[in-house]
Amino acid sequence: MGVERVVSLVPSITEALASVRREAVVGATDWCTHPADLDTTLEARVRGTKNPDLAAIRALEPDVVIANREENRELDVRRLEDSGVRVHVTRIETVPEAVETFEELFDDVLGWDRPAWLAEVRDRWCGDLPPVTRTVAIAVWRDPWMVVGRDTFTGDLVRRLGWANVFADGHERYPKVTLEDLDGAGADVVLLPDEPYVFTADDGPEAFARTRTELVSGRLLTWYGPSLLQARGLAG
Repeated sequence: MGVERVVSLVPSITEALASVRREAVVGATDWCTHPADLDTTLEARVRGTKNPDLAAIRALEPDVVIANREENRELDVRRLEDSGVRVHVTRIETVPEAVETFEELFDDVLGWDRPAWLAEVRDRWCGDLPPVTRTVAIAVWRDPWMVVGRDTFTGDLVRRLGWANVFADGHERYPKVTLEDLDGAGADVVLLPDEPYVFTADDGPEAFARTRTELVSGRLLTWYGPSLLQARGLAG
C-alpha cells in the first residue's frame, strides 16, 4: 500500500505524485497548478512554497511532507521536523537527478509503483549530450533582471535540447544582470518564460534591441516530472 497521506511543497513533485496516487496527495501549495483539477481531490492548500502554512500542514497529519532544497526554506523544514512531522527533502539540479529522485521517492519514500512516464523520461533525456545548435540566455525575473546561471535544472535541460546557456560559466546559479549585459551577451535568443516572472508579448520582448526573444512555457522549461515528456517539444 505504501504511504497514504502526502503533502507536497513542490509543484513539479505534486504533479508527479498525483499521476500515481492522486487521492494520497492531501495538501499542496498555491503554486501547484497541475493537474488542473487538483482541488477536486485535495483536502487543503497550504499557501506558498516560501511561506507554507505550517499549522495547516500539521493539521493534515501527513505521513510525509515532500520538499525541495531550492524551492523551500530550510527553516520551514526544520520547524516541521521539530514538531514531529516527517519531511523528505529533494535536491534536483539536472534532468538525470530528477529521474533518480523520482525513482527513490516512489521506491523507497512512498512505496508506490513507478509511473510509466518515468521510464520514458529516462529514455528520452538521460543519454549523451547532443551537439550545440544555438546559444540562449534564460531570463527568470525583471527589475532587476535575473537569468539562469550555473548548476541548475533548467540549464541542464536546455543543454540536453542542444542549446548552450551563455551564462552557465559564471559563479552564481541565478545572477542579476543589467539589461545591457543581457542584450549584449551574444546569445542567439533570449528565452522569456511565463514563470516565475510572467513575461508576455507586452512585457519583456520590447526591452531588447539586439537579441531576438522567444516566449516559452515556464512549466516546460523549469518543471521536472510528467511535463518532461512535453518539454522535448521546445526544440521544435
